[in-house]
Amino acid sequence: MNPDFRRYGKLGLIILLSVFMILFTQEIKLLKNPDSTPVTGMTIIGLGVLWLFSMIGIFVSDLMQKFPAKIIRDFPILGWVSIVSLTLCLVSDFFVQAIQAVDFLSITTPILTFAGISVANRLVDLRKTSWKVAIVAVFVFTGTYAGSALLGQLGLFLAE
Repeated sequence: MNPDFRRYGKLGLIILLSVFMILFTQEIKLLKNPDSTPVTGMTIIGLGVLWLFSMIGIFVSDLMQKFPAKIIRDFPILGWVSIVSLTLCLVSDFFVQAIQAVDFLSITTPILTFAGISVANRLVDLRKTSWKVAIVAVFVFTGTYAGSALLGQLGLFLAE
């Protein structure tokens, strides 16, 4: 069996698992809040579109590995998936309508879970970084929290 075909099959199944997790999350959210986005046929089509965009982005990324410019070869897969998604959504409004049927929070929950697992698997690499990174992280988290609080307070003040 062709190694590329096996790799694409494995990645396709991993993304399909992610799509099922998104569907599961949307169903659970619907059970907890019946007024949230319902699961319809368009939701299933939207999840299929997201899967398709991801696979096309992976394929484009692999094609660009043969490009002579290093900046193109080093461009991340997520960037290619984003470019493919943006281009195809600009070409056809159908893709936008299909993806709108998928609840946004149902998408973010599995993605954040995968990100957490990914970071947890690299804790050994994190220990090798300098202690200065921890100081920068504290300032970034504090600044983000304070900035969000200030913007929220400003929004509340203007809403009065």
